[in-house]
Amino acid sequence: MFLRFNNLRNAVIAFVLLPLLGLLVALGLLGLREFEHQMELRMQEDIELVARSIRLPISTAMIRRDALDVQQALDSAFQLEQVFGVYVYDFHGDLVATSGPRSPLLERRREARVITEGGSQGAFEERQGREVFSFFLPLTDAGGRIIGLLQITRDVTRFQAYIAQMRWQGTLAIGLLSALFLLVVLIGYHRAVGRHVSRLADAMRQVGDGTRGLRVPEQGPQELRLLATTMNEMIARREDSERALEAQRARRTELEEKLRQSEKLAAIGQLAAGVAHELGTPLGVIAGRAQRARREMPEDSSAIAEIRSLLAELRRVEHIVRQLLNFARRNPLNTREIVLPALVADVVTRVRIGAGRPEIEVETGSGSDAGEDDALTLRADPARLEQALGNLIENAIHAASRRVRIDWRRLANDAPHGVEISVTDDGPGIAEEDAHQLFEPFFTTKPTGQGTGLGLAVAHAAVEDHGGELWLDREWQPGTRFVITLPAAGGNGR
Repeated sequence: MFLRFNNLRNAVIAFVLLPLLGLLVALGLLGLREFEHQMELRMQEDIELVARSIRLPISTAMIRRDALDVQQALDSAFQLEQVFGVYVYDFHGDLVATSGPRSPLLERRREARVITEGGSQGAFEERQGREVFSFFLPLTDAGGRIIGLLQITRDVTRFQAYIAQMRWQGTLAIGLLSALFLLVVLIGYHRAVGRHVSRLADAMRQVGDGTRGLRVPEQGPQELRLLATTMNEMIARREDSERALEAQRARRTELEEKLRQSEKLAAIGQLAAGVAHELGTPLGVIAGRAQRARREMPEDSSAIAEIRSLLAELRRVEHIVRQLLNFARRNPLNTREIVLPALVADVVTRVRIGAGRPEIEVETGSGSDAGEDDALTLRADPARLEQALGNLIENAIHAASRRVRIDWRRLANDAPHGVEISVTDDGPGIAEEDAHQLFEPFFTTKPTGQGTGLGLAVAHAAVEDHGGELWLDREWQPGTRFVITLPAAGGNGR
């Protein structure tokens, strides 16, 4: 299989493991060759030792020319297991005695003479289908003069078979050791490096696929742990950047929605102002004539009830026209410093008279147990703030079952606004699907004919013009709670 060297495992195999295995094999083969050489030397030394052990008695017998003693010495050497044949030659190279097969190496006298003059030596030959080793040792007299030659041969077939077996076993051992070494390195690589790298790669693939909140396991060697830590920091920075980008997108969408809402409100305001202006004069004329007609009718006239009903409807229409004008007018604020508790008391008194639900209990009070907010002041336009609070309190009275409560308190110094006002009722509450439309013009949850849908829109616009916020507390249960936050005295209204 083709090795891709950009793969860490394959690079380790190619540049580390294979050179080590090559060195291991080379050393193993050299060791086998050295073993064979040493065994061969040992075999030659054994033959030489046998030859030197019988050299003296054979030399003595040849000096006495006692052929019987020479033969007996040869026969005693031939009895040794490792000896294949023993031969004695005289100085001229003639065979004097033999024990075992005749050696083909010394068929000619000249060869024996040359060996005799050259000293001891060894040689390999093939004999009767066997490979034998011959050792030649010169025979000397007491004066050191060469008188003959001793040849001892040894059958090395079994020795060669043993060497071949050792060579095969050694090669097999080297192969098994190489395979084991390869297996150990691969397992070690997987345990120490490979599985951790796989985790890193898998984690990066998941991150690339968009998985959020994923972290790479910080395991393995120090270098891989450092890499995992760096990757986790990178992933965390990326998620922070994505969250910031999502927040920017959400803010942009919110601003675009506010811009569209402002444009829509401006268009509605212009339309409402035009309609209210056009309706104001005819409604005034109709109301005046209805009042005059009623005064001219006798008290017992049956038409008086109809006139009274007509006047009531005219007052309702006038109220709608005023709300349209209030919604359309976004005049600059006429701010001054006012005392909030007194303003709330005046608004509650005025709203309760016109709400038509005297059974509803309206409570007011500071949100502070110590009472230090009872004289809380803020800078605002009294008419616009009364209008906003009046609409909220009137809606709360209409929705309440038994009780409405208005609270106010001073916020902490680190809050974006300084004053909080809340209007709470114990009514059935507002459905979740209606909550996001509450401040849109002409949206109402009241039955047809009982609401214009402008009260909350007018209140929201008035609070925004003061630089504050108006929202529905969706966590408040049971009932409904609207919250206004405004700058305290000294704050900057718009």
